[in-house]
Amino acid sequence: MTQSLARDVDVSRPAPEPPQSGAPDEERRIRRIAFGHRLSHWDVKLSPYLYISPFFILFAITGLFPLIYTGVVSLYDWHIIGGQGDFVGLKNFEWVLGQEKFWIALRNSFSIFILSAVPQIILALIIAAILDQNLKAKTFWRMGVLVPYVVAPVAVALIFSNMFGDQYGLINNILGQIGLDPVGWHSQVVPSHLAIATMVNFRWTGYNALIFLAAMQAIPRDYYEAAAIDGASRIRQFFSITIPSLRPTLIFVVITSTIGGLQIFDEPRMYDSTGQGGASAQWMTITMYIYNQGFGVAGGGQFGHAAAAAWLLFLVIVIVGLINLLATRAIASSGSRSGK
Repeated sequence: MTQSLARDVDVSRPAPEPPQSGAPDEERRIRRIAFGHRLSHWDVKLSPYLYISPFFILFAITGLFPLIYTGVVSLYDWHIIGGQGDFVGLKNFEWVLGQEKFWIALRNSFSIFILSAVPQIILALIIAAILDQNLKAKTFWRMGVLVPYVVAPVAVALIFSNMFGDQYGLINNILGQIGLDPVGWHSQVVPSHLAIATMVNFRWTGYNALIFLAAMQAIPRDYYEAAAIDGASRIRQFFSITIPSLRPTLIFVVITSTIGGLQIFDEPRMYDSTGQGGASAQWMTITMYIYNQGFGVAGGGQFGHAAAAAWLLFLVIVIVGLINLLATRAIASSGSRSGK
């Protein structure tokens, strides 16, 4: 029996060897796995940048390129008809800084900005606090405050310019009925700034109120319940809970209002029929000055002067932005120290 089994088994044939670790199939499999891991690594690293790339592409096309191109134009004697002229360096900046109207326009821009931004933020806070209460038809009221923002700025400027007319305006008629002298809303500096600031407040107060309202609704209601149990009134709750909680939103609104206020154009441009900022540039802003230099009759189509004034406005906005940044850091550090 054992002899027959030995004959059946071929002892001369060697036993099969185990596959080596360096076999081609296993190498291919390892390489495929390594390449898949590499793709996954690239996906994790590059996907966030691809998601945000549309913003930077649009910013480069609509923001960065015009800024750089304006800087190039400001260094040449560039005319609207003749095109690019000789290289003049910083002479366009020297010419703009030597013009009295430029400083008047800069003063008017800051004046209108202050007269519009401060009351606008205060009114927006009050309106947002009212809308944050349990009102009937609160959706209607919240949508209603946004209606002035939807109205075209040209229409707003035409209506308010007639209301603030020097001779037949509605405001002067009301002042005459109560025994006050009429005001030169178009001929005097401060009244014209007040009228334009009123237009700006009419358009943007509701918009900022909705921003404050969204931030107020994110405040935990437990804070107000605890304050009410301690006997705090609504006014005390507003100044002790609401205002400190709105600090980041307040900073954001202040910064955006500063940038928008220094770039105001539509309201003063449409305040009268000529669009020149008054006979003595009473309400001419920096943006109006830039427009007049580049496209107006008084400027003569000097793109070089307009580009230089635009870059000076950009530097002013950067300086104001840095001041706001320093104020933001100071407020944040004081808030963190008080919270300890």
